[in-house]
Amino acid sequence: MTSLNANELRKDFPLFTQEENKGLIYFDNAATSQRPLCVTEAVSRFYLHDNANPMRGLYGLSVRATEAYENARKKVADFIGAADSSEIIFTRNASESLNLVAYTWAMANVNEGDEIVVTAMEHHSNFLPWKMVCDAKKANCVFLECQDDGVIPPSEWQTKITEKTKLVALCHVSNVFGITNPVKEIASYAHKTGNGGKGALVVVDGAQSTPHIKVDVKELEADFFALSGHKLCGPMGIGALYGKKDILEKMPPFLRGGEMIEYVTRGIVTYAEVPHKFEAGTVNAAGAVGLAAAIDYLSQIGIENIEENDNRLASLLIEKMKAIPHVHIIGHPDPVKHCGIVTFTIDGVHPHDIASILDSERIAIRAGHHCAQPLMQKLGVGSTARASLYFYNTEEEVNVFAEKLSNVRKWAGFKD
Repeated sequence: MTSLNANELRKDFPLFTQEENKGLIYFDNAATSQRPLCVTEAVSRFYLHDNANPMRGLYGLSVRATEAYENARKKVADFIGAADSSEIIFTRNASESLNLVAYTWAMANVNEGDEIVVTAMEHHSNFLPWKMVCDAKKANCVFLECQDDGVIPPSEWQTKITEKTKLVALCHVSNVFGITNPVKEIASYAHKTGNGGKGALVVVDGAQSTPHIKVDVKELEADFFALSGHKLCGPMGIGALYGKKDILEKMPPFLRGGEMIEYVTRGIVTYAEVPHKFEAGTVNAAGAVGLAAAIDYLSQIGIENIEENDNRLASLLIEKMKAIPHVHIIGHPDPVKHCGIVTFTIDGVHPHDIASILDSERIAIRAGHHCAQPLMQKLGVGSTARASLYFYNTEEEVNVFAEKLSNVRKWAGFKD
């Protein structure tokens, strides 16, 4: 493992060199990351040199487009440790991936009286689809509660995952706490305990983990795993769903139309093989190519190096924030357990005002409920501010952020 040079890597990102963005401190990486030039060039190159509708064309240009698209699928499979590229379904984002599972597997397999278990820290994208299923099928939604530091005690899953549990949905990394959940332990318990001893399926929201830590879906024992390209330096509008092939083959399609069928008559429809039966219509081939370029770029840097850098910067940031009066950090006291995400409040200053004041100082952070309102309600706060770091952020930026943050209450009119 070698330490990365953030200042050198920033040169790969045109956004940071644009005149209108000079001096910008971008600490909203949990919402979306920036894109290196190699990613935008890969997308542009596809449209300029290989643009054709993939899959069914028999001419050379379409064959090249198909090869680029399928090569991208293999890149995603290898990146997250899938056994086979056919276990990767391209979607628009993690939200669509999770909805795909809800509308196909869950609507077909969850019945009245069954239980779906979710954690209390889920992003709406990994809660609302399951609530929809529970409401439609008269099933029950059960919550794994977390402590104020974000930790889910083992007693939670050991008592709440039962023979009634059909499915367990949890985030790998929380977008509020930044904590990494014990997915493997929970999945192992669910697989032997749920669904009357047949085992419950486990759906993992990997939107926040995939860009920052090494992911191996087999090691995690995930049945489904969702990710978004735009959080790991890829284009917006491209994501992926991993699913175990034997499960995917039994699932009905999500959308119907072109490219997801094998044979159609007026009375008979035969669907294409996995994964194509889940990819109706013209696919986002350019987005997939851009995602593949992003994976190559991150792999060259090294996910282990990115994780080390995230932890180092988060430790520095939290240390400096703890020294500022009236600032309260939400989550675990150990900075290494934040995955570069630092959520906080300031006494007397609304999070939206914190964000606006910092924006006037050329600092971009997120403020609001972070699409995790049930968690905000549990924590007793309506909203919070959130600074989230990535490998192109620097110690200098952390120091400037802390200095500006120390003045927020004064700039908001308080006399401390």
